[in-house]
Amino acid sequence: MIMQAQQQRNYSCEEYLELEVNSQERHEFIDGEIITVTDGTPNHNQIVGNFYAALNFALKRQPYRVFITEQRLWIPQKRIYTYPDVMVVAGQLAFAEGRRDTLTNPLMIAEVLSRSTRSYDKDEKFAAYRTISGFQEYVLIDQYTMHIEKYFKTDSNQWLFCEYGNGDGMLSLGSLSFQISLADIYDKVDFQAEVD
Repeated sequence: MIMQAQQQRNYSCEEYLELEVNSQERHEFIDGEIITVTDGTPNHNQIVGNFYAALNFALKRQPYRVFITEQRLWIPQKRIYTYPDVMVVAGQLAFAEGRRDTLTNPLMIAEVLSRSTRSYDKDEKFAAYRTISGFQEYVLIDQYTMHIEKYFKTDSNQWLFCEYGNGDGMLSLGSLSFQISLADIYDKVDFQAEVD
């Protein structure tokens, strides 16, 4: 996914939500700034779809809900509205105050990295996600090469880092019982199509 800033102006949360509900495009809101989120590449969408489908199937009839790119998330401490690529909520859904279309309680989030969002997803966005009390796991999936980074929050509030790069490897989540091979995450992904 690619993000493009709108004209420089500070918007209120209420102005953003009014614009967003009536918009044909998706936008993120970062402390007063509205950023257009454009559609991703075929590889980006393939990876998101593969990961979402496997998670959704594995967690059926369990107390988890799996969401994909269209579900808005509110991060109140950072004043950010965003659309994670894949998000898992455990138990009951918690909504932003006065909303039924914006969640606040993800357990796990996965983002597929693009050139335009890589730094933001790894740094500022991860820092914002960590302010969410029940958030326990962050998965960053590279769309240009078979490479995944995973961060998992321990009981002592430390974040453990794991890295995956072998095509025969398995990604295991620590926040819920789920495993998937890298080959399944990257199924039908054409890395040659991403060469500039």
